[in-house]
Amino acid sequence: MGRKVALATCSLNQWVLDFEGNLERILKSIEIGKSKGARYRLGPELEISGFGCMDHFYESDTLLHCFQVLEKLLVSPISQDIICDVGMPVMHRNVCYNCRVIFLNKKILLIRPKMILANTGNYREFRWFSPWNKPRKVEEYFLPRMIQEVTGQETVLFGDAVLSTKDTCVGSEMCAELWAPNSPHIDMGLDGVEIFTNSSGSHHEIRKAHSRVDLVKSATAKTGGIYLLANQKGCDGDRLYYDGCAMIAVNGNIVAQGAQFSMDDVEVLTATLDLEDIRSYRAELPLQSRSEPYCRVKVDFALSAHDDVFVPTYEPIQWRYHTPEEEISLGPACWLWDYLRRSGQAGFLLPLSGGIDSSATACIVYSMCLQVCLAVKNGNSQVLEDVRRVVCDITYTPQVPTELCGRIFTTCYMASENSSQDTCNRAKELAKQIGSYHINLNIDMAVKAMVGIFSMVTGKWPQFRVNGGSSRENLALQNVQARIRMLLAYLFAQLSLWARNKPGGLLVLGSANVDESLRGYMTKYDCSSADINPIGGISKTDLRSFIQYCIENFNLTALRSIMSAPPTAELEPLSEGQIQQTDEADMGMTYSELSVYGRLRKIAKCGPYSMFCKLIHTWRGICSPGQVAAKVKHFFQTYSINRHKMTTLTPAYHAESYSPDDNRFDMRPFLYNTAWPWQFRCIDNQVSKMESENETQFHNALD
Repeated sequence: MGRKVALATCSLNQWVLDFEGNLERILKSIEIGKSKGARYRLGPELEISGFGCMDHFYESDTLLHCFQVLEKLLVSPISQDIICDVGMPVMHRNVCYNCRVIFLNKKILLIRPKMILANTGNYREFRWFSPWNKPRKVEEYFLPRMIQEVTGQETVLFGDAVLSTKDTCVGSEMCAELWAPNSPHIDMGLDGVEIFTNSSGSHHEIRKAHSRVDLVKSATAKTGGIYLLANQKGCDGDRLYYDGCAMIAVNGNIVAQGAQFSMDDVEVLTATLDLEDIRSYRAELPLQSRSEPYCRVKVDFALSAHDDVFVPTYEPIQWRYHTPEEEISLGPACWLWDYLRRSGQAGFLLPLSGGIDSSATACIVYSMCLQVCLAVKNGNSQVLEDVRRVVCDITYTPQVPTELCGRIFTTCYMASENSSQDTCNRAKELAKQIGSYHINLNIDMAVKAMVGIFSMVTGKWPQFRVNGGSSRENLALQNVQARIRMLLAYLFAQLSLWARNKPGGLLVLGSANVDESLRGYMTKYDCSSADINPIGGISKTDLRSFIQYCIENFNLTALRSIMSAPPTAELEPLSEGQIQQTDEADMGMTYSELSVYGRLRKIAKCGPYSMFCKLIHTWRGICSPGQVAAKVKHFFQTYSINRHKMTTLTPAYHAESYSPDDNRFDMRPFLYNTAWPWQFRCIDNQVSKMESENETQFHNALD
């Protein structure tokens, strides 16, 4: 009797509604799993349709095409003699469910609908799917005729059941079910299930990986067992990057780790594991199911071989976590590559100002080029095919990142009379070190023409504050410069390659960080308005650490002067050639304070009064209650005044849990009563009370 099961899980870079490509990647993963001896193959959540279809899940076409792909999978010789577990939407009794379809040798064994849906943060599964609210219950599902003709089955079981093979018992979880307090693996484990599978569509956030790993380890540490997790990988069509991390765990220990960031479209993990390890682990645990037993689908198939005594099993490993700086270097880089190769464009254009943010964006593109070169060097034929298509040269093979940067990356320094020579030099030197095609231009002519039109119509010529102008004039003149830069960025993105006798157009990259977006410290429709933004979900603090990482790991010495320079928009006149305007002075708060406000507002779910109540303790010894009140009020006033800017925010890589992204992550109004009268009055009353108590304590001490 065999006791060592051979299992495979995977990470696939699927793309929404790319049914042909998704089918090819699924088949490839099955083929790789079989070649390594696996008898069970688990894939990511909704891998047939792609995870991020959103309102396309409403369309009957999506359901139809998923079944057409399933038909191809069922009849393929590749999928024979291995249990295949694939994800797709299925409509049962006119209700749409997020499902696993498990099949073997042209027979569907079970359709298992998701029971606990993800409905927080970036997820809106309740919009498109219903949860299966019948634990340990199954119903008959009538198969479409195209599937009946292949399987010879008219109906199959649909619901919450487990598979009972000749040698073990397998149960399914799906993504959010692992994160829930009432995870199905608990009851399944108590009912004798030995192998748990989890198909996920889990996205990347900086510092999040440990949470996923800890959950998988604890799932099997409590009741014993084998846990397989499969995950989507890459950009499947929107702001999220799904970060792989396929893994296999046994009795609380990780035995196989997949890559978190990779340019491989298909990654398969396999492991051979001893069922007796689970049984001996459970022998001393007080396991006893008190609930109704699961329906067991009997499968005339074994996951182990008859004679496997000499087959080695996998040993526990230590999970290798990336640092936050590595995550910033790799995650957005892979996301950019997916977006570039799937958009059909010929590269990127970045307005490079010589500051931290645009320099960090440039470094991410450089990191992308480095990852492309490494993938090609390691024999990734898909990456080589993609890069040749992007550069329109079927003979090209990238060797070094600087050379590839020169072909697909254009940087542009847009000077005005308010720009310093220091920032110009910093931008030029960084462009030289990363190898980008760099343009220097001056926008003064366009700015004067624009202001001249206004003057001709109104008879007035606005002035900067330092020249006697009002605050309104000062802000308007800054905005004109910023918006002209956006127009020029798009003009050069469309025509700069044409001017160089090269085909294609460029994607414009934005470079506003998450803290500036939260505060609204940007001009609406300036260079923050772009096609995509790789740093829009990353804090200024993390970007500074990332810049230091690039200095040390990429040897980009030009970044040293950028690190030491004060952040500035350079939109107001210089004084003797030196910058007078700085970001933190303009905002009335520091970037570190902004990160604190952002986390309290979004993660801790604080309004003005709750934030004040928390910060009087956090900042005790630094600020008086009155000073804390003033800071909190200033933040909420400026945040609410500028919230309308989030409605037009450039699609940005999601990387931070306090992102103000208005698309679906941070749902807020954009027209506020910016005086916050009731909320601020509550703060003032509390400050008065605290000051009165302090004064009383002071007098008592004197007495």
